[in-house]
Amino acid sequence: MGQAHSHDDGHSHGHGHCHAPADFGRAFAIGVILNTAFVIVEAIYGFLSGSMALVADAGHNLSDVLGLLIAWGASIAAKKPPSARFTYGLKSSTILAAFANAMLLLIAIGAILYETLHRFVDPVEPAGWTMIWVAGIGIVINTVTALMFMRGREHDLNIRGAFLHMAADALVSVGVVIAGAAILFTGFILIDPIVSLIIVAVVAWSTWGLLRDSVKMGLLGVPDGVDEGQVSDYLAGLPGVETVYDLHIWPMSTTETALTAHLVMPAGHPGDEFLRNAAFELEQGFHIHHSTLQLEQQRNGSGC
Repeated sequence: MGQAHSHDDGHSHGHGHCHAPADFGRAFAIGVILNTAFVIVEAIYGFLSGSMALVADAGHNLSDVLGLLIAWGASIAAKKPPSARFTYGLKSSTILAAFANAMLLLIAIGAILYETLHRFVDPVEPAGWTMIWVAGIGIVINTVTALMFMRGREHDLNIRGAFLHMAADALVSVGVVIAGAAILFTGFILIDPIVSLIIVAVVAWSTWGLLRDSVKMGLLGVPDGVDEGQVSDYLAGLPGVETVYDLHIWPMSTTETALTAHLVMPAGHPGDEFLRNAAFELEQGFHIHHSTLQLEQQRNGSGC
C-alpha cells in the first residue's frame, strides 16, 4: 500500500513504497553450484573429444556462472537499508549487475567466435557420442536452473538476465546434441563449428536485449510497462488539478520505479487523503512504487 506524508513547508508530498523483491538466494546458490560443476566437466570433455561446440558452450556457461554471482550479489545489496550517503539504499546495484552481465556475455561471444573461426581453418574431428552425453547433462542442469528463476523474470531485469542465460544455455545444449548426432550419421566435421556459430548468434541475441534494457535503466529511462502519457493524464485528471509539470519517472532498481511531479491546484491542498489515494493508484495502476507529488496553487517557474 502507498503511504502519504505532508510537510508544513509550503509543499506537500505523497510517497508510495513497495515491498522488497522476492528472495532468490537459494535459486542462485543451487544454480552456481550446478553450473560450476558442469562447466568443469564440459570443458574437460570438450578438449578431450576435440569438440569446439562443447568448449564454446563451456565458455558461455562460465560467463553465466560469473553472471549468476554478480546478479546474486546485487540482489543482496538491493536489500540494504538506506543510509546518509545512499539515501535510496543500494537498489540500483541490480541495474549495474544486469549491465555487467551483458558485458560478460559480449566477452564470451568474442572468445567463442575467435575459436570457432579457427576451427573452420583447421578442423578437428570431434567425438559425437561425447558431445551428445555431455550436452544432454547440460540440458537438464540449465533447464532446472532456468525454472527456478521463471517466476521473477517478468518484473526484474536482474532475474530476467539469469533466466535468459540459463534458458539460452539449455537451447544451446540441444544444438550441441543435434550436432553430435549429425556428425555421427554424416561424418561432416564442419557441423561442429557451424553449430558454434549458431550458439554465438543465440547468445548475441539474448545479450542485445539485456544490454539495451540495462543501458536504458542506467540512463534513468522510463521503465518498460510504464506509459508516461497515461501517468500524466491520470494525474491531470485528479480532482482539482489544473496542470501537471516536471513529471519524472525513473527506475530505482530493476524492480522499483519512482516518480516526482508538480501538480498545480488553485484551490489549495485537498488533504492527506488525496495524497494517499494518488500514491495507491500510481502503485496499483502503473507499478510506480515511490511517488512524490508537490502541490502548488500556481505554477512556479518554467520547470526543469
